[in-house]
Amino acid sequence: MDTRESIQRLYETGERDFSRVDLGRANLSGINLSGAFLIMANLHEAKLTGAFLIGADLTGANLGNANLHKALLFGADLGGANLNGANLSEANLVGVNLEDALVTDEQLAQAKSLQFTVMPDGTVHN
Repeated sequence: MDTRESIQRLYETGERDFSRVDLGRANLSGINLSGAFLIMANLHEAKLTGAFLIGADLTGANLGNANLHKALLFGADLGGANLNGANLSEANLVGVNLEDALVTDEQLAQAKSLQFTVMPDGTVHN
């Protein structure tokens, strides 16, 4: 069983706490981890294309160079997360907390939506 299948199976049986898990370079494209706790998780270079991370807690997670193309992150908490080099093209970031996250304006400009998002400097995007 691969990493994606293992994580998805645990999620489907009710597990939601994946804090500090090492999923670096894992292919998690299309996975549903809505409402999961991925606090301080290592998702460096992970493939999260089209992933469902609605309401997920990714506080302090390492998402450096991760591919979040078309990921759905409505209401997710990415406070203090490392998003250096992450692909956010067409990602839906409505209502996401990015306070103190490491992410550039150029990356954020590629997102599909930033409505009601708390930006890294603490301001709210309208």
